[in-house]
Amino acid sequence: MITKLKNLGPGLLFAGAAIGVSHLVQSTRAGADFGLGLIWSLLLVNLCKYPFFQYGPRYATATGESLLDGYKKLGAWVLITYYIITFATMFTIQTAVTIVTAGLASSLFGDFISVEIWTIVIIFICFCLLIFGKYKLLDRLMKIIVITLTISTIIAVIIAYLNSTEHVSLIQVLPKNTIDIAFLIAFMGWMPAPLDVSVWQSLWSIEKNNDTKVYTPKSALFDFNIGYISTIFVGIGFVLLGAFVMFHSGQTFSDSAGQFASQLINMYTINLGSWTYVIIGIAAFTTMFSTTLTTLDASPRAMARTTELLFKKSSFYNYTFWIVLLSIGTIVIFIFLSSGMAILIKIATILSFITAPFFAIINYILISSKHTPYEWHLSKKMHVLSWLGIVFLIGFSIWYLTTL
Repeated sequence: MITKLKNLGPGLLFAGAAIGVSHLVQSTRAGADFGLGLIWSLLLVNLCKYPFFQYGPRYATATGESLLDGYKKLGAWVLITYYIITFATMFTIQTAVTIVTAGLASSLFGDFISVEIWTIVIIFICFCLLIFGKYKLLDRLMKIIVITLTISTIIAVIIAYLNSTEHVSLIQVLPKNTIDIAFLIAFMGWMPAPLDVSVWQSLWSIEKNNDTKVYTPKSALFDFNIGYISTIFVGIGFVLLGAFVMFHSGQTFSDSAGQFASQLINMYTINLGSWTYVIIGIAAFTTMFSTTLTTLDASPRAMARTTELLFKKSSFYNYTFWIVLLSIGTIVIFIFLSSGMAILIKIATILSFITAPFFAIINYILISSKHTPYEWHLSKKMHVLSWLGIVFLIGFSIWYLTTL
């Protein structure tokens, strides 16, 4: 057990990347607008996406190569499609998570500088941590962040429950109007994370194995399950926070990053007491900082490997090139679109949901193919769960597109 705990890493990085906008923003809003009525969707989407995320560390540790290498074996068109999708979404995703992080930093540490300046500061800090600390520092830092996040969230939920006088029903609801359906799709689009995070997980698993040499498929699946369960647990926690504190309150969130962060923190402290400011602040900021840090590492890592596989160029278009490009692109987009936080988040989450069937099908084909060692092929239960997950993702995408 001690060895398994020491081998925790990529699973917690997954949790750090996943527990972000989907939890702090979308889950809180789900609780605020629907009470506990959308718990069914949180649990359902986590169940249906589970196998496709799991195939990342399963394939990587079983073969010693990332999902990107596997995509190339399935056909160059698969890798090219991934390349296009990632390049089209990575700037929006990075900007969306950084906007919220910068807004929280401004609210927590002082608005003596603008949210735009906070964005540059946060990107710079994350950039330095990744360039100089590399994977080892990211791995160690994320263990501290995820533990801090989980503990502070539990404490916040307990406090909210004890202070709540509102009866929150467990009756589940299915949104019917266009606005609520759009929110449901956006909520599930990043819950617990976009499916392309499975690629990141496979890359982190390779790095972990290079670091420890004992990161086996069994330890990788144990690590991943710990991280995945954490994302579900924290997601429910933020739904409960939104339900206990904001449901039926008549309050709505601002679309501005700074105002949203201030509203979020003040909403909790006003209802739960000013002494909870530190707890709520830690929970909120560690949530978003971990996502900003992990996404800034993962997208460049994935694009560098994809470029190398497609064009056989690993010198100039490497990790450093992509992380610099992503950092600059994020800052530029933020400066021009900082007032449209809600729109950016909605675009990013909807894109993630619509492209989810592609990643689900490709990951399933790869893990079931000759490219994966036979002993790590799927059980009948995982086959059935995969089929149901693919049907679910395609069905909900069609439902959303037909209700626009």
